Amino acid sequence: MTSGNELIPAASSRVRRRETANTATPDVAPVASRTAASATPRWSRRRGVLGVFAAFCALGFVAAYVGPTGAALAEAGDDAAVASVSIYGSSIDEAQSFVAASDEPDAAADTLDRGGYTVYVTPKPKPVVVAPKAAAASASRPMYTGGGSKTEWLLASGIAESDWAYVDYIVSKESGWNPNATNKSSGACGLVQALPCSKVPGNGYDPVDNLRWANGYAVGRYGSWAGAYAFWTAKHWW
Repeated sequence: MTSGNELIPAASSRVRRRETANTATPDVAPVASRTAASATPRWSRRRGVLGVFAAFCALGFVAAYVGPTGAALAEAGDDAAVASVSIYGSSIDEAQSFVAASDEPDAAADTLDRGGYTVYVTPKPKPVVVAPKAAAASASRPMYTGGGSKTEWLLASGIAESDWAYVDYIVSKESGWNPNATNKSSGACGLVQALPCSKVPGNGYDPVDNLRWANGYAVGRYGSWAGAYAFWTAKHWW
């Protein structure tokens, strides 16, 4: 442990160091001022260099911006000059020029006649008149006027009496036993409405000739008058 007497010199030493530091303070200020004075010109030179560099950069930026813009404006001016030539403007040079008589006395006056013109109207075709369809009965087959009865006609035709009932039914439906019955649309004629009328040997309107033809037709097509009757009742024609 240190005695009190030993502490005193230490305290005095600290006092001396403080005094020494206080005495050294006046010398520090001149050094700092010299340092600041020497640094001021160097900082000014740096500012000058930076200013020159900034000005150079600004000029470069302006040149880079103005150059393309000027070229674009020049191209736009050329396009505008081309666009100013319209189709109408170019066609004027190729248009024909008419010389008025007042400008050249020897030249004939060019006149445009707008009032005199003709219009051709296609005539309407004449309507075609269709003649009414002539009856199928030929003029060479005159209507029957000989008279008689259906019994007389059946006997004269040679049809078996056992078939008379079938014949009577069909003839009644076809013509009502009228020898001169004629279908205006088809031309069928006579008692059994033979079609065409020209198939009947002799005269299709003669009742005996008509029944004779019908007898051969019924037997040849249906096998008998009974077969013809069955077909007619089923189809209402034969």
